Amino acid sequence: MVGRPAVPEVIWARPERAGRGPKPAFSRADIAAAAVRIADAEGLDAVSMRKVAAELGCGTMSLYNYVPRKEDLYELMFDAVSAGYDLPEKPSGDWRADILALAHQSRAMMHRHTWVPRLMSPVYGFSPNSLLYLEYALSCLDGFDARFGEKMELIAMVNGVVTTYVSNEIATAERSRSLPWSEAQEQEIRTRYLIGRIATGKYPRMAAGFAEDPGPIDLEGVFDRALERVLDSFDR
Repeated sequence: MVGRPAVPEVIWARPERAGRGPKPAFSRADIAAAAVRIADAEGLDAVSMRKVAAELGCGTMSLYNYVPRKEDLYELMFDAVSAGYDLPEKPSGDWRADILALAHQSRAMMHRHTWVPRLMSPVYGFSPNSLLYLEYALSCLDGFDARFGEKMELIAMVNGVVTTYVSNEIATAERSRSLPWSEAQEQEIRTRYLIGRIATGKYPRMAAGFAEDPGPIDLEGVFDRALERVLDSFDR
């Protein structure tokens, strides 16, 4: 294919358009925005060079002059949505609060772009906007007495919790939308079944547990507690 490299390369080290010729008709930002629109509307699997080219009004093969591989397109997309972080000029000085605030921003961003969890990989972690995010996250940890590697591990673990949690939220929401009944109806039926099973006496620990706390799960609280426990493991 036109412009496709035979060896690994970083898209950010590549000129906006390979080869000579007239001024490029599109920027990487244009291409990324088109791909993001498609992914937001139809999902990541719907993103293709052909669809992006059609969105931009250009030929599919000409797009390869700008983006040699689909993997590069994904990297452009990830960088584009990473620009959506609202990073303060400087951290507050409370590293735990600052990291938690970033985690909540990440969660919100993933809900705006539900395909992002599938692209959460170190491979896409070194684009311009991703580097700005990482540098800010590290600046939040200036007051945290740890080696660089441990700080990077902390950031990675927090991102892992956020990605896993949001992936489950998205999967649950998508499943609910695909059913011919409401989530409340299904929950009622499943709760009734569960109560019946526990009443058999075969599950005494679960029976005792539900007797102690039969209320609904506070999903927001679970999210915050999971993050706090990760930070607790480092804050010693």
